[in-house]
Amino acid sequence: MSVVFGRKKAAEPAAPETTVAERPGAKNRPTPKRRDQEAARKKPLVPTDRKAAANDARLKAREARARQRAAMMTGDEAHLPARDKGPVKRFIRDSVDARWNVGEFMLPVMVLVLALSFVRQSWALLMVFVLVYGLIVVAIVDAALMWRRTRKRIIAKFGEGSVPAGSTMYAVMRAFQMRRSRLPRPQVARGEKPQ
Repeated sequence: MSVVFGRKKAAEPAAPETTVAERPGAKNRPTPKRRDQEAARKKPLVPTDRKAAANDARLKAREARARQRAAMMTGDEAHLPARDKGPVKRFIRDSVDARWNVGEFMLPVMVLVLALSFVRQSWALLMVFVLVYGLIVVAIVDAALMWRRTRKRIIAKFGEGSVPAGSTMYAVMRAFQMRRSRLPRPQVARGEKPQ
């Protein structure tokens, strides 16, 4: 006969269920276990249905492009591409859009030059030469002066070192586009001060 030393455990009384009143601003639920959260987040590296995964990726990319395109039309900062995001880039766009730029007349003048190049007269060829090279020189000087003023205003508004790399070409290329073809669309009227 074997003797076991110890106390007899009394049956523990069942804890009465208490209802906890929900508190506003509190979580009001128990914290989930870490292993349960990790298991819920796990996904296979290679999807089992690759065709469906490719279709999903294509659909998501199409939706992202549509949002980006809509943002380019409305100027919505949240969905603009990275090259157009930020207050400094918006200030550059508004500075370019608020003024008349010589560069935006390049395309219509080049159409006129093309028409004049078919005329086989010496005066027409001289006009082509003067129009092409004269307009290019004037447009470059105008773009340089525009960028100089815009850069000074950026530094005055946002501080030294706030001009991102590539801003010069960003402003100049926008100045050389016709106003109706600029993306993101101009948000200021001509003559209006950028904010």
